[in-house]
Amino acid sequence: MSVVGVSLLGAGCNIGGTSRQEDLGQGIVRGTLGAQPTGNVPATLPTLPANFISFKGQVTAIEGGAYVLREVSGIEHRVAHDENTQIDRPAHVGDRIEAFLDARGRAVIIRNIDQGGPPQ
Repeated sequence: MSVVGVSLLGAGCNIGGTSRQEDLGQGIVRGTLGAQPTGNVPATLPTLPANFISFKGQVTAIEGGAYVLREVSGIEHRVAHDENTQIDRPAHVGDRIEAFLDARGRAVIIRNIDQGGPPQ
């Protein structure tokens, strides 16, 4: 019986804690998350050009590279985004977001404006 236990330790089984491989993998996963704000830090907006348009509303649909956004007034907008769009977190149907669009109609910034409660 003790021969099996010793052979497992020799084969890379680390019963006492995490192995160097596991530590390396965890570091890679944490690194892909990027710098995450801690606490209740308000998100700051970068400087936007003078000719940007902004919309606030609720996501009613997700169409590939775009969110369909309904403003409080009932007007719907299709907000296209790409790899250059700064998105604080992916939106889901029902989320309230604010989108800042450039002169061509592409989203520059999309940020979630839900305050931790259900959408209103």
